[in-house]
Amino acid sequence: MKHPVTIIAAGRHKARAEALAARLNYPLACSLPDEPGFFLEYAHERLQLRQTGSPAPGPVYVDFCTGKSAHRRRQGEGRRAPLARAVGMKPGMAPPRILDATAGLGRDAFVLATLGCEVLMVEQSPLVHALLEDGLRRAAGEPGLEQIIARMSLILGNAVELLESMQPLPRPDCIYLDPMYPHKGKTALAKKEMRTLQQLLGADRQGAELLTAARRKAGRRVAVKRPARADFLGQRKPDFQIRSPKTRYDIYLPSSASAIQRNTSITDG
Repeated sequence: MKHPVTIIAAGRHKARAEALAARLNYPLACSLPDEPGFFLEYAHERLQLRQTGSPAPGPVYVDFCTGKSAHRRRQGEGRRAPLARAVGMKPGMAPPRILDATAGLGRDAFVLATLGCEVLMVEQSPLVHALLEDGLRRAAGEPGLEQIIARMSLILGNAVELLESMQPLPRPDCIYLDPMYPHKGKTALAKKEMRTLQQLLGADRQGAELLTAARRKAGRRVAVKRPARADFLGQRKPDFQIRSPKTRYDIYLPSSASAIQRNTSITDG
């Protein structure tokens, strides 16, 4: 069976591309073919995922230095922003320790690290992990970003298996989940990235299992990011919610705490 992604090894980044192909066990090509397909390449000093064919979207890559991530950093999303509240940030309290079990392209993790959180990112796709790893490497050398990137760490693996094997202490204060969901937004960037990754990776198939594992291991809460009108993850009603116009965060207490407070009305504090 033909592998869905080929790595292009050419020019001055040929050795890096060959090393990445060996690590990921992806096939190599010397140049970008005319035939439709998905390709990883080093271009413009970054690793990017390209889709060829007609119509083909632009490349997908991780960039914490410019674009949307830089805008969110300059804008200064505070501790009362929905994402910050979802993971349990409160004025006057130390930033929570976060385990982002569905790291993806790392945008929310970057915002949380900007706010002072220590964020451990878990990504199970070797391809997405490579893109995110490259984005972190480039950002680490950018003036003004060193301390933020130092608060972000990344591992490759299955989040359910990692959570099940996690030692009892210390637990992350919040486990953050943003499972892949069919994107219906109108922004060209989001459409491009989500469409490309969904074609390669498919829809989330272990969301309910991941939620169960996360509730067993979270110190204070599990925060699940969903489109505003989406179903509950695994059809499980949250303990409470934090809403914004296009997105909501379903908040689940750890399994033991939820059992104690099952009949108690809980509000965001």
